[in-house]
Amino acid sequence: MNESSPLFRKLFLELFESLPRQGPGSRDCAARALSLCSGLPHEPKILDLGCGVGGQTLHLAGLTSGIITAVDIHAPSIERLESRVAELGLSKRIIPVAADMTDTGLPPESFDLVWSEGALYSIGIRKALSVCRQLLRPGGYVAFTDAVWTVEDPPPEVRKLFESEYPGMGRVEDLLEIIAASGFAAVGHFTLPDEAWWTDFYSPMEKRIDEMRQLYQGNGEALAVIDILASEPEMHRESSKCYAYEFFVAQRKA
Repeated sequence: MNESSPLFRKLFLELFESLPRQGPGSRDCAARALSLCSGLPHEPKILDLGCGVGGQTLHLAGLTSGIITAVDIHAPSIERLESRVAELGLSKRIIPVAADMTDTGLPPESFDLVWSEGALYSIGIRKALSVCRQLLRPGGYVAFTDAVWTVEDPPPEVRKLFESEYPGMGRVEDLLEIIAASGFAAVGHFTLPDEAWWTDFYSPMEKRIDEMRQLYQGNGEALAVIDILASEPEMHRESSKCYAYEFFVAQRKA
């Protein structure tokens, strides 16, 4: 099955856009990362880069009194977030924007905190941190999650799955070196617990996959795609000791 085929992309988006969030994370993890950002203004200006449908954006709204600009290149995700924001009466605090992370059109040095969960890797961490630094005021913070290897030699099938999406994936030490070389001082980091993979991500994913199997019953090509999508949470059950998601918090140097 060609993972760049129109059918694969269609079903991939059908699955992932239905989820509360598009990667591992939780409100508790967001709160822990925020606790490392000492000295933020009472109402910080926050930028959520690669926000997806905004699961973590809504956590930020609940955990801070800030104004949050939520950016994602995928317009349907932004539309879904806009609807949710309106339902919750948060339109004055959350501003969804459909834009590329590398070209947001936002003014430089205009944010106290740039937040990104599982999205910076898509443009490369070095490039992403350069973008974040330009958008942060001096002394502002970047808080982001990224996949990291926790063993030297993961099984070939695990390495293949991750490196097909993230060929530059490294270890915690590699990320800390990149952070230091990008004009930031690392404040702290921690590994997301296993429940952060399941509660709002893999568990609803598996439920939706079961629904899609019924929806596409009799369509062999679609079911083959769904089998590929289903392999991700199953691999996590078997091989999660090989990799992790790490939450990094760093402060922009003057």
